[in-house]
Amino acid sequence: MQVTTVGIDLAKHVFQVHGITRDGQVVFNRAIRRAQLMQFFTNLEPCLIGMEACGSSHYWARELSKLGHDVRLIPANYVKPYVKRGKSDANDAEAICEAVTRPTMRFVAPKSEEQQAVLFLHRARDLIVRQRTQLSNMLRSLLAEFGVIIPQGTGAAVKYAKGVLEGEKPALPEFARDVLRQLSHQLVAMHLRFRWYEMRMRLHSKLDKRVMLLRTIPGVGPVTASALVATVGDAKQFKNGRQFAAWLGLTPLNLSSGGKERLGRITKMGDRYIRRLLVTGMTARLRQMKVNPDRVDPWAIGLLERKPARLATVAMANKTARIVWAVLTKNEYYRPHAA
Repeated sequence: MQVTTVGIDLAKHVFQVHGITRDGQVVFNRAIRRAQLMQFFTNLEPCLIGMEACGSSHYWARELSKLGHDVRLIPANYVKPYVKRGKSDANDAEAICEAVTRPTMRFVAPKSEEQQAVLFLHRARDLIVRQRTQLSNMLRSLLAEFGVIIPQGTGAAVKYAKGVLEGEKPALPEFARDVLRQLSHQLVAMHLRFRWYEMRMRLHSKLDKRVMLLRTIPGVGPVTASALVATVGDAKQFKNGRQFAAWLGLTPLNLSSGGKERLGRITKMGDRYIRRLLVTGMTARLRQMKVNPDRVDPWAIGLLERKPARLATVAMANKTARIVWAVLTKNEYYRPHAA
């Protein structure tokens, strides 16, 4: 019996594989250890392989594709409806095997090593940003107990920490000053690491043509552009800009029923990191409107007059996502419409 479709429930060490023939007959549903997985699929004829899009899935998709298999990654939420009664690795592998054969199923494009290397940089930078913010908040809260107030912003906290390391002695007990010096060392070191990640990201943005194209879009900086290119890959996998915006979770949730159209908040599906970067960039654009209103398109000004600021930034992020899709698919610089 020739296996035509295989579902793999990924794990760290023990994988569950479920294989069926063309007519749906089960050939195997067994556990395989990580070291034996490649040899197992080497002995199989090229077939359709389904996996959930999760940690390590892109690596296995690349490796199994080299053996001639057709590997497709499925969002985990789309697999859940096919899981039969009970939660087990065997049932999950069976559900994946069934879901991958559905004609209307949506798949995730496997990422290349280059894409994941850039995302490696973004994930590490995001960790450093959060740790630096935690340290600055800790420093600010501890000093407030002694009546020492640091202005808002991470930059002010870093500046204060550098002053402590240069010899400034606040009116604190000696024991507290020792702790303050240790926290100051840690915060300044964290800030230097953050600057290193920023330099690496800016260097990469200058070497990738697609990143340079995206940077011509208002509100899209080097960090956002680099993350978009590394995450999306080939934008032509989306039919239009709205589908791309929906993939990022920036479109309204459809709650329509009984012939009545109802739209709720945004779905917040997809990559939370990119969605946050886009909304942050549009927030910066709104701030520019107050200083230089002549540099902002009339659509954004009219939107802000009708809607609250946060709702306006999300709507602008939605529109920017569609522009990003157009720029990537057409491989052209952004050209705003003439007023």
